[in-house]
Amino acid sequence: MLADELIIGADSLLGEAARLKRDGYRFVTMTGIRINGARTEILYHFDRDLHFRHLRLTVIDDAPVPSITPVYFGAFLAENEIRDLFGIHFEGLVIDYRGTLLLETSVVTAPFSRSGVKRKAASDPPPGEER
Repeated sequence: MLADELIIGADSLLGEAARLKRDGYRFVTMTGIRINGARTEILYHFDRDLHFRHLRLTVIDDAPVPSITPVYFGAFLAENEIRDLFGIHFEGLVIDYRGTLLLETSVVTAPFSRSGVKRKAASDPPPGEER
């Protein structure tokens, strides 16, 4: 467990992020950790005057997670990266790369996902769009 860490559920994520912002904390980054079964832990890291606070959220694969981008716009990069690496879907993501942020030109699978999330080649149009 990290110092100054709060374990939360998905239903309280946005409220806690908003509280931290009101208290003057800046969003630093997120960390994803695969744990046993079909679960992933997401750690949200915040800083104010070199004092770190952390939110720990455990999610079940394929369960959507609310995006904190309405509170911290800059989190869109970290959330897209977590999606690419772990296959976690963030609802309400302000800028959504649809699983292609880290994509090169080959077909790949989210490397830390056990559910086998597959992505298409970069030359393929995103779902719902045609060329």
